[in-house]
Amino acid sequence: MISLTTHPALKTLEKSFSPSPLSPINDPLLIQHGIELWLKRDDLLHPIISGNKWRKLKYSLNDALKLGKDTIISMGGAHSNHLHALAFTGKLLNIKTHGFIRGEQPEKLTGTLKDLQDWGMQLSYISRSAYRELRHYHDRFSLPGLKPNEYWLPEGGSSVLALQGVDELVKEIDQPYDLLCAPCGTGATLAGLINATPNNTSILGFAALKNASFLMNDVNALLPAPHFNWQINLNYHFGGFAKTKPELFEFIKRFTEITGIVLEPIYTGKMMYAIYDLISKHTFTPGKRIIAIHTGGLQGLRGFNE
Repeated sequence: MISLTTHPALKTLEKSFSPSPLSPINDPLLIQHGIELWLKRDDLLHPIISGNKWRKLKYSLNDALKLGKDTIISMGGAHSNHLHALAFTGKLLNIKTHGFIRGEQPEKLTGTLKDLQDWGMQLSYISRSAYRELRHYHDRFSLPGLKPNEYWLPEGGSSVLALQGVDELVKEIDQPYDLLCAPCGTGATLAGLINATPNNTSILGFAALKNASFLMNDVNALLPAPHFNWQINLNYHFGGFAKTKPELFEFIKRFTEITGIVLEPIYTGKMMYAIYDLISKHTFTPGKRIIAIHTGGLQGLRGFNE
């Protein structure tokens, strides 16, 4: 039985967080098409533990703390937002962290990897084939060789417990809407949105990686019951995960100039580009109110300047 009452250490940590407001996007292009677009500013929660990274981590951390585990093991790439948030949170909560890093150790550490080291995370570099093998272990105790004091957290914090954290995000939305949008990496955030949203509201995810049709099965596997009000758009990956094109950067630059909101090109930037493109193609009926989730991860911008 998993307890969802919040551990005192997490309550104390959350007191340092900022609100995540709904911001209207006042862009003439949207007005022209009669679409009302809002952005749920989860990037403002915390300068490091921001966005869906915290939402997905919260109740897994809660579970580990209540079980008396002192080490959390997870996985990610050299620019992983998930590991970045986990390492920093582990430092604050005095929990040991261990990250399996995809690929060989680089001669020069990325900014993300340096942060992980500085915050005390133990790093183990593994082959890409070994990394793919780790994706088969979904349960918190399923990792082979896991010690009694250790807790396994799958890639991106993708677990059933992530849904509970995302549920809190949805409950913070205090106005009606027709469509809820989110970028998709592992699909856990999308599953949480689907699970927390009434069936008469549509949910649209945007895959950040190429050949991502498998996400449909991954999302369904996380849902406790079938839902039929959602879909994943696979057309705006820009060549693959962390791949970009000049038009994406041009869009992000214009968006920031108009709104003052910073986007990154891996997740939220691709989603917002997609929403604007679909609006320009008259995909949405005039009068629709769309809410998109800013999932944070802005530290990942460093990867494009290193």
